[in-house]
Amino acid sequence: MIYVVATVTLRTQARQRFLTEVARLQPEVLREDGCIEYTPALDEASGLSRQIPLRPDVVTIIERWRDVAALTRHSSAPHMASFRQRVAELVLATDLQVLSPAAT
Repeated sequence: MIYVVATVTLRTQARQRFLTEVARLQPEVLREDGCIEYTPALDEASGLSRQIPLRPDVVTIIERWRDVAALTRHSSAPHMASFRQRVAELVLATDLQVLSPAAT
């Protein structure tokens, strides 16, 4: 299994429009072979001193995939290309982290 943390930085006040598009996309992604989880998340105030400042123009998508091959297929899926076109004007940057569980 692998984890993906996609940090999407948006134009000011574009978050709700972006989340609407993610909600439209999410069922299609969850039906993909190898997708275990695909969840958008927002910064949450915790009061913890080590937490970074809240980012009102960021959406983080937490993903779990069976393997890198499934993630690679996901990246080139037609519904992802369509999604990228629909949100292109909203997104300033996207950073990906692809992680594997550490051996304990």
